[in-house]
Amino acid sequence: MNPAAFHRRCLFLCLVFVTGLSGLSARLIYLQVVRADDYAKKSDRVSIRKEVIKASRGCIVDANNQLVARNIPRARLALDKKLLCDIGPATLSLANKELRESPDWAQWDQSTRNRKIKARAAKIKNEMPAEAIIETHIAHVINTFARPLGLPPHELRQRMKLDRENQKYVVIKPDLAEEDAENLKKLTREYSILHSFIFEELQKRWYVMPGMAAHIIGFGDHTGAGKSGIEKQMDLYMAGKDGYVVNYRDKFELLAVAKPQEIRPPIHGLNVQLTLDMGLQAILEEELDAGLKEFSAAKGTIVLMDPNTGSVLAMASRPSYNLNTRENIAENGFDFASQAIYEPGSTFKIIATAGALDQGLVEPSTQVFCHYANYRLGSVRVPDHHPYGMLSVEQVLAKSSNIGAYKIALQLGPAKFFNYLKAFGFGAKTNILMSGESAGVVRNTGNPTDFSRVAYGYAVSVTPLQVACAYSAIANGGKLMEPQLLKSIMANNGTIIKRYQPKQVRRVIKESTALQMRRALTTVVDIKGTAKRAKVEGYKVAGKTGTTVKINPDGGYLHGRYTVSFAGMMPAEKPAFVCVVVVDDPQTTEVKRYGGTIAAPIFAKVATRVAARMGLEPTEPMEPKDPSQPLAQAGH
Repeated sequence: MNPAAFHRRCLFLCLVFVTGLSGLSARLIYLQVVRADDYAKKSDRVSIRKEVIKASRGCIVDANNQLVARNIPRARLALDKKLLCDIGPATLSLANKELRESPDWAQWDQSTRNRKIKARAAKIKNEMPAEAIIETHIAHVINTFARPLGLPPHELRQRMKLDRENQKYVVIKPDLAEEDAENLKKLTREYSILHSFIFEELQKRWYVMPGMAAHIIGFGDHTGAGKSGIEKQMDLYMAGKDGYVVNYRDKFELLAVAKPQEIRPPIHGLNVQLTLDMGLQAILEEELDAGLKEFSAAKGTIVLMDPNTGSVLAMASRPSYNLNTRENIAENGFDFASQAIYEPGSTFKIIATAGALDQGLVEPSTQVFCHYANYRLGSVRVPDHHPYGMLSVEQVLAKSSNIGAYKIALQLGPAKFFNYLKAFGFGAKTNILMSGESAGVVRNTGNPTDFSRVAYGYAVSVTPLQVACAYSAIANGGKLMEPQLLKSIMANNGTIIKRYQPKQVRRVIKESTALQMRRALTTVVDIKGTAKRAKVEGYKVAGKTGTTVKINPDGGYLHGRYTVSFAGMMPAEKPAFVCVVVVDDPQTTEVKRYGGTIAAPIFAKVATRVAARMGLEPTEPMEPKDPSQPLAQAGH
């Protein structure tokens, strides 16, 4: 062999090795130094797993801490079709199925079962074609889980959407009870089908009394965020803030022990306490339903307030809906109490009377000539129910004289009259914590006829809640209070985070005027007044009836169709509550359709039960009942 040629070949080989190794070294330097940050980021994107830890939404409780709304744990069952069609898990599943039929299965412990399943799975993989394994496995999964899921096998197959190859993730059951989810998880372990099914933990809002105070409490969307009522208004407090856990995993999805977990605990939502008493709410719901049924009406409301604080003790509206099912919510989601506007009729006569008394223009005993069912003053014509002749100011309220109310309003004058009207809160929102509240319609047109009609409750539109607030001002000594739905915000351990205080909007009338008005309104609930059916045994009641012809949306009025109401307080000397009843378009033929014949008796039933619930001491002697004495004709 030529030594020179040999050396040349050796030198050439050395150069090749050196060049190759130098290239590799350069590549390593490029990757580890020049592109280190880029590849580190790519590596993190692959290995970092950030899992959300859901915050628990706060509860809603009533004034007595009775639970109204809370979150309950639920689960969503999904299917990973990629793993369903993976040959490895499929063979384990079929091995499990085959060995389960063995007579020795019951004798084996879990460790023995797992060992034999793995051994048999390896043989199945060699014995059957891959496609046959997958098809058999899918059929086995369907047959195993169809009945526990409450689905026919063909429907489960449809939900799996096996024909959609590009859709790797499908939801099988969007809402599962926690117990059902645990039973299904157990089934996947027993049948070695661990990977195909995915169980996602969820929380669902649950309403303990779903048919009560639906418009007030409201509801949330599928994410839990509040969409109406208190759920929406207090969402910021109740929602909380989700936490997370960051895991670092290797390519085999095992935790990387070199990098510890990063954890941010969730901040759970705060609890909201309402002013509502659900015991009182139940009374209103029951009596409203019974009254609407008795008098053949579909719409109405009852509002119950503490006049001294403005707290809404209960408030029921019809139609309504179930908070858990939300059926017919589009039609029945309208809150009659705070959103419906109507002409109040005679319940509005407190404005002129209270204003004139407050200004010292009249006394309760001042005589007013009410003419004989018809009065003309220039272009103004005022009709009345009866030819009353001479009435005192108190009797104008008791008899509900339109002419009397107008002539008292004339003494006050339009400017002062409308000032009192607005001071009582009409024509403006009450600022109750509910969406969509109506402000009503109040216009001082300067037209004498319009003014006459407003004086006795026409040509003006109000909400039942506004009426309740106005009567509360008479009940509490002359102060208009803002209606309150919130009592406090609490932490989970019961600590009070925020307590809501009563809020006075303004003083409307003097305390002495309010006392005169309460005494005058007791004459309405008297044998000679229009609201004798509002009487409650053992208590003196003060209040006022109202009856108006319904407005035709196309113009004018719907003659023969009415809105009837009663606004009352009890006990009259020092009212513990104000209650307003409004019934829209009663169709009954059993009684004449007046506030005194329909709304007043509903009030009486409500007030009797509310007094018992609140533990009010009787203020009047109990009168013996005479069943032979018929009720006198009730008025307006």
